[in-house]
Amino acid sequence: MSNITVKSAATQKGALKKNSVSVLGVFGPKSNMRALMRLSSGRVKEVKPGSRVASGKVVAVDEHGVMLQQSGKARRIAIPGG
Repeated sequence: MSNITVKSAATQKGALKKNSVSVLGVFGPKSNMRALMRLSSGRVKEVKPGSRVASGKVVAVDEHGVMLQQSGKARRIAIPGG
């Protein structure tokens, strides 16, 4: 993402829904990407594949967001504005 894209996503009203899980950003080399997630409680947690969050298990992290497995189904949580 360019700095302009990050800036507009960071200042976009309503980009992060209250009381839901959101991806704040991803970082690291492609072979070991991690993400910062804001949990429904408001807490921020660093996650990587294999991490558990209240809403499921992180199965993948890529440049677009996080894939969670919840109740046997995969769900993508994209970076807002991405």
